[in-house]
Amino acid sequence: MPKSYSREYLDRLNNLKNTAWNKPGIQLANVCVNANLPATNVAEIFQVSRMSIHSWFRGKYIREKNVRKIEKFIGLIKLDTEIGLLPASNPRQAKLYLEKNIKEHFLNNLGV
Repeated sequence: MPKSYSREYLDRLNNLKNTAWNKPGIQLANVCVNANLPATNVAEIFQVSRMSIHSWFRGKYIREKNVRKIEKFIGLIKLDTEIGLLPASNPRQAKLYLEKNIKEHFLNNLGV
């Protein structure tokens, strides 16, 4: 079962937002935290390892093809947050949301 984000990580993310907000991985982390989407489930959507997601969340290098995917993902998550589909209330709901609403979009529109 995916773990929730630790207080230590949330504090670190808050500090990174002040210094590296323009990095797509930091923006992705912020959106995932606010939508309560576990990194493990997000990794499945992007078809990368959980460790890659955590690396991106810390502002590390991201390949250009993944940057485009991240930008699209962020837009979808923000929209669904605005209309009330998110934040997910628990890890199971987060997984179902990603599989039902995001995975198909990625497979159909981004060639993932």
